Amino acid sequence: MESRQRFEDFVSQFFRLLPEDLGRFRGELERNLRAAFSATLSRMDLVTREEFDVQAQLLARTRALLGEMEKKVRELEERIETGGKRQP
Repeated sequence: MESRQRFEDFVSQFFRLLPEDLGRFRGELERNLRAAFSATLSRMDLVTREEFDVQAQLLARTRALLGEMEKKVRELEERIETGGKRQP
């Protein structure tokens, strides 16, 4: 929903900036521009900011778990090398 509003705001601002003498072509130009932008955006593999944030949090948790697992593997390898005795 937010991306649709941003798109609408962009198109509105674009048409406000058009020179006055292009006003007579405004309707046709607006339809063509909206169609072109919509087609381009639909072909792009975009995600919402919310989806990005969720994936970033998931990645952070995964990295933390990986760090813990790497530490445990190192500890187990050290125990194997020392004959299974725990180091103080």
